[in-house]
Amino acid sequence: MKIIKRSGTEVLFDKQKILSAVIKANESVVDSERMTDEQIHVIGNNVEKACATMNRSLTVEEIQDLVENLIMNQRAYAVARNYITYRYKRALVRKSNSTDDQILTLLACKNEEVKQENSNKNPTVSSVQRDYMAGEVSKDITKRFLLPQDIVEAHEQGLIHFHDSDYFAQHMHNCCLVNLEDMLENGTVVSETMIDTPKSFETACNIATQSIAQIASSQYGGQSFTLAHLAPFVDVSRQKYKRYVREEFRVTGLEVDEDKINQIAELRVKEEIKRGVQMIQYQVITLMTTNGQAPFVTVFMYLNEVPDGQLREDLAAIIEEVLKQRILGVKNEMGVYVTPAFPKLIYVLEEDNIHEDSKYYYLTRLAAKCTAKRLVPDYISEKIMKKLKQGNCYPCMGCRSFLSVYQDENGKPKYYGRFNQGVVTLNLVDIACSSGKDMDRFWEIFDERLELCYRALMARHNRLKGTPSDVAPILWQYGALARLKKGETIDKLLYGGYSTISLGYAGLCECTRYMTGKSHTDPEATPFAMAVMKHLNDACEKWKRETNIAFSVYGTPLESTTYKFSKCLQKRFGIIPGVTDKSYITNSYHVHVTEDIDAFKKLGFEAQFQEMSPGGAISYVEVPNMQDNLEAVLAVMKYIYDHIMYAELNTKSDYCMECGYEGEIRVITDENGKLVWECPRCKNRNQNHMSVARRTCGYIGTQFWNQGRTQEIKERVLHL
Repeated sequence: MKIIKRSGTEVLFDKQKILSAVIKANESVVDSERMTDEQIHVIGNNVEKACATMNRSLTVEEIQDLVENLIMNQRAYAVARNYITYRYKRALVRKSNSTDDQILTLLACKNEEVKQENSNKNPTVSSVQRDYMAGEVSKDITKRFLLPQDIVEAHEQGLIHFHDSDYFAQHMHNCCLVNLEDMLENGTVVSETMIDTPKSFETACNIATQSIAQIASSQYGGQSFTLAHLAPFVDVSRQKYKRYVREEFRVTGLEVDEDKINQIAELRVKEEIKRGVQMIQYQVITLMTTNGQAPFVTVFMYLNEVPDGQLREDLAAIIEEVLKQRILGVKNEMGVYVTPAFPKLIYVLEEDNIHEDSKYYYLTRLAAKCTAKRLVPDYISEKIMKKLKQGNCYPCMGCRSFLSVYQDENGKPKYYGRFNQGVVTLNLVDIACSSGKDMDRFWEIFDERLELCYRALMARHNRLKGTPSDVAPILWQYGALARLKKGETIDKLLYGGYSTISLGYAGLCECTRYMTGKSHTDPEATPFAMAVMKHLNDACEKWKRETNIAFSVYGTPLESTTYKFSKCLQKRFGIIPGVTDKSYITNSYHVHVTEDIDAFKKLGFEAQFQEMSPGGAISYVEVPNMQDNLEAVLAVMKYIYDHIMYAELNTKSDYCMECGYEGEIRVITDENGKLVWECPRCKNRNQNHMSVARRTCGYIGTQFWNQGRTQEIKERVLHL
């Protein structure tokens, strides 16, 4: 059994330290108000029992809260007062410099919370440590100077989550859709070097990857680009090869044969597509941005984004190569092909590829094979998205954040070159528990917390106001997001729907269960869950009218926050069966991971909540190894096309470096009560000697997770 110290270090539980602290407090009062030795040992034993039943490592603060309550249960009020006073004085001393311990344990690789904060960052790498160190300082500045105290306290208590506070001190936005078309067609500048329009597909791919690295270092969220912006350069290469081959025929004295010239040119084009796609895959994986991780990149594959004809055929050829290379995977340090986390892939299901007799159905079968082997691509239904997005179909940013529909000055839809200003997430479970099941009080507290979120979101917006384009030239001056002048601020891009700002939410499942006694999948409870969603949307619409800022409801992809919210709920309300009894709470509107429901019913049920989450949402189904059952994968894909906008299949793709096992590495509980990963064949538990890939928040994580998220992964039931 372990505990987590304030510095983040995980250590073994030591009851003697608790007894010593209580004894000191006991000795500080007069004899008549002291507890007996028996009472003190009862406190120690009860703390030990409480820790053992929590199924997670408690923090020092949580244990001290337990001690306070247990002293008062013994009616030793003078002892309790002294104990509380001592805690308060020590807290003041620590607060005078709150970052030292965090940074020192981080450098020593002993900070368990930071080590598992981001499932795609390796905390032992120097660049990651540097980013985390800067983040600790930034969070400290943000808490002490930049945010109102009530917002800071609400964040620390888990009432809300102010995302990415480690980047708030800088004038940085969240995520974006890269206007690669503008950058390639009109030229760009990378690291003060002018980049002209590329003269081949391979060069276009190279420019794209260099731009991706620069963009990732200028924002803290994910970025998406579409293969449709690269497709025109296939024909540029084609025409070049035709000229070269024709000249080779002439120089060698061969009779000019246009059919053979075209055939040879097409062979060379095919090889160049292969090299270009390989460049994107390997450079994205091997590049490291200034925040110490590979760029969080999403690649969009949408045939109908380009007109029918040669351009669409070229786009199809690129998509085919992307899928083939992802199926193969990438070699790890052992030379074994494994599943990479990035780039994330999104494949659009449309009339031209969803039916067996569709022209591009071969690509859909290839996508199904890729999903079964490598967890990606994710799937967008063109049909459903057009219904929900006013006839538009476009990619999300990062893992699930969708922009609002926007038209440019010419009345044409504009997707690329736009961005998200940031996210604040509301803990719906806390609202419910705070209401004590009083429905009137629930809606009152809901409105109070929404007002808190509004002020927190406006703090994000106001932090970006006045930002000069010079802070990130590739974004604001050279086409990735805009073509602003030097010294010009980005302010005009913050209004009128050009960019969005997101009101996130978490724990709709547990919130509904507390207030109604039923799962939100129960027809009697679903109306309440939908009323909650409507209330969120009504608030965003009100704020939008008042400010001309595109507020939008966002189904938050909790990662480490799922654990934080759970700990805060248990601290405030104790263990409530079905509500606060896990080390995690449910992402956004999702059906609880332990609920028995089949894939089709789950997707059909969650579709209504996706519609109520216009700022972004994704649904998933948990499936076993499907490599020998592609027809079932295709059946799910066809259901997605007909019923839900954005969804994915969670398969397993693991490898043990100790014994060579390929399959599912499982989570077990070790002798200390901690959840650990173990190879089923050789019992290896060394995370450094295994490759585990799991989709946890809409994207794939490969650096393992905190105890809350690990418990959630362990408890997932299969839907197929």
